[in-house]
Amino acid sequence: MRRANFRFYLITDRTAVHNGSLQQACEAALSAAPPGMVALQLRDKDLPARERYRLALEMRVLCSRYGAPMLVNERVDIALAARADGVHLPADSIGVAAARRLGGPDFLVGLSTHSPGAVAEAAHEGADFAVFGPVFDPISKAAQGSAWGSAGLNAACRAASIPVYGLGGISPDSARELMRRADPDALPAGMAGIGSILQAAEPGEAMRLMLQAINLTPIA
Repeated sequence: MRRANFRFYLITDRTAVHNGSLQQACEAALSAAPPGMVALQLRDKDLPARERYRLALEMRVLCSRYGAPMLVNERVDIALAARADGVHLPADSIGVAAARRLGGPDFLVGLSTHSPGAVAEAAHEGADFAVFGPVFDPISKAAQGSAWGSAGLNAACRAASIPVYGLGGISPDSARELMRRADPDALPAGMAGIGSILQAAEPGEAMRLMLQAINLTPIA
């Protein structure tokens, strides 16, 4: 059974929020989604460890309230101390095996990847899921590589059997188009993003539209 069953992976960046605080934006987004449909990755890696830990504790409460898995970017120690569900590792991190040894067998481990081959390697290392990108040029930050487009995302999904989430320039419109163009035998597990939700005037409505797009349901 796949352990990463969510459809959208919300990545935090307090500097991207245009309306209220990060906590308010995340609560609005999570409250608009059915339990389990959205996971949250606490990124904000520029914060000192103690502040990041305090923020992790607040996010743990929010995620528990709305049934959302919570992961912490890179810092396994903060993830464990805040009782997060797992950790999200950058490509140049300590590695999946080391994170799993620290977190235990039930600890979710996600990995950032930037090529279909890296997705295959993530699966080989035992990652629970991979985030692949950039699919398109990012909304909330500068691009860190050439965009792969829908063909690249399809190749990443075919590269391994673990869930793959597309990241980079993901809006409801682009998410719907990516799902429509997806290989029916190797569908993306969903999408990931920052700006499409946190920069929205109404993060809850943005999340509702995003999930409709990913699930290819009509806009109500």
